Amino acid sequence: MTTTFARERTLQDEIAPAVEARVPGVEVLAVELPATSRFRVYIDHPEGVDHALCERVARVLDPYRSEYTIEVSSPGTDRPLRKPEHFAGAVGERVSVRTETRKNRHRGVLVEAGDDAITLQSGDAGETRIPYDAIVRANLIDEGLTT
Repeated sequence: MTTTFARERTLQDEIAPAVEARVPGVEVLAVELPATSRFRVYIDHPEGVDHALCERVARVLDPYRSEYTIEVSSPGTDRPLRKPEHFAGAVGERVSVRTETRKNRHRGVLVEAGDDAITLQSGDAGETRIPYDAIVRANLIDEGLTT
């Protein structure tokens, strides 16, 4: 695993418990490092995510400000998927999955979220099984459909 993804997982493991304990109802969905000196935290809340909630979460993350610029965001339409329960809630949806393997980008319909792996249906490629341990990033695909 590259150092960027390893650092993201370390930050996720540090940040999620602190934020979730100090800001009731917030779930830290993902932590991403778009640059070495900046991280982005995706959060969700049963009542939705607004600017005030993002500010509360950002204050919890103040100890990281000496090393990082911090962004706090709602999950948006291309919601990050990191935990098995995130994948279970997305069965039937189109997803994009990045792994560290040779063919590291997979797109398709999530047809199963098992105990240790997911299964994607990818048109001509058929079904692909991907262990959770191999996934470094995954997101819902925003189809951009409007009614």
